[in-house]
Amino acid sequence: MEHWIHCLCSRVADSLMLLLVLALNCNPSTAATASPSAPHVKPSYSFGRTFLGLDKCNACIGTSICKKFFKEEIRFDTWLSSRLKLPPSYLLSYSGNYTDDAKSWRLVDITRLTTKYQHDRADKRICTSLMKTKTCSLERALRRTHRFQKWLRAKRLTPDLVQGLSSPMLRCPSQRLLDRIVRRYAEVPDAGSIYMDHLTDRDKLRLLYTLSVNSHPILLQIFPDVEGWPFPRYLGSCGRLVVSASTRPLRDFYNAAPDVAADLALQILAILRSMGTNDLNYFFYFTHVDAGTFGVFSNGHLFIRDASTLGIIDKEEGSQLIDGQQDYKDIFSCLTVDCQSPFVSCNSIGEKHSLIMVCQELLPKLLEGKFLQPMQEKIDSFLQHCADGLADDQGVNEAVARLTDLLKPLQSCDSRFAYRYPDCKYSDKY
Repeated sequence: MEHWIHCLCSRVADSLMLLLVLALNCNPSTAATASPSAPHVKPSYSFGRTFLGLDKCNACIGTSICKKFFKEEIRFDTWLSSRLKLPPSYLLSYSGNYTDDAKSWRLVDITRLTTKYQHDRADKRICTSLMKTKTCSLERALRRTHRFQKWLRAKRLTPDLVQGLSSPMLRCPSQRLLDRIVRRYAEVPDAGSIYMDHLTDRDKLRLLYTLSVNSHPILLQIFPDVEGWPFPRYLGSCGRLVVSASTRPLRDFYNAAPDVAADLALQILAILRSMGTNDLNYFFYFTHVDAGTFGVFSNGHLFIRDASTLGIIDKEEGSQLIDGQQDYKDIFSCLTVDCQSPFVSCNSIGEKHSLIMVCQELLPKLLEGKFLQPMQEKIDSFLQHCADGLADDQGVNEAVARLTDLLKPLQSCDSRFAYRYPDCKYSDKY
């Protein structure tokens, strides 16, 4: 009997517990607490066509990377904050983030070919000079020009089609260089042909516009980093914005430690040597350098960050425009520069040209006051001699070799220089 009463009490207790649980589950306040939270509304990003410059196409750079912007696979740094606002449109460059899988992100530079003010001024100049109005369809105006009509009829990009353009890259053009531009133009499907049959009228206008405003993105395309050229990787364009791999400008390293400064100076000198001597027989020279010309990747590797001031002379074919032909001027010659700006004669450019600029503008700021005597005195003496101008081009290699010999022992081998570490541990040079 006692066993039966114990079992009955146990079953009653279980039933009461079940009723209590059901009552709790039916309690409105308890149910509200347990219900899932309201779905999170994902912020939407609104790109104005004006911000990207798409409203100006086809007087723009291209559209190859627009999908990345609209799918939020390219984000400006300010988008990582809670307000997710677009940055001001008047800036020349922006730091951004890029992804291919929505999981891993890498830094990129998003830049304009010129400032928005210069772009707007050039647009106004097109309308007032070609259409005699303050505003117009830029594409319609440019398509009517004599130069572009020649481009439409041309099967091949020839020196006469680029004569008078302000880009230093085209001041001494060769047919071999122009063929390389057409064959490697990344804003169109790759045809691998030197003929422009695969370029639509729209493509030709975009290429001509880019070459007229700033040849930087074209240089990144035709001399890619994957082939060993000292330029950041070109990722694409949208409207009047260009996206490339991110680098920190050299100015950020003027206060760097002595071994970092020595390493960067040696990389600059190595780039200058490769600009004068390379497998393709092109001679690159700077028309201007400043603290933003070179940039440094996160692994310590130095590249040419701004290629807009680079000129190219073909040592194999030579220039196919005589100096007199460079005097030709039209609206495409004046989009970003004063039409009266004189051209530098191709024959006046020598190997010492870029070295003198770098010795005057960059290396003193990078190396000044970094080392103990008498090493610092030797470095300063060489830089002064270099900045004053060397006797002739033949002395360039010897001069660079002397400075290299001074700086090499000042390098160190550790993980801060990831681009050459740990390889340097197994080299007898360190």
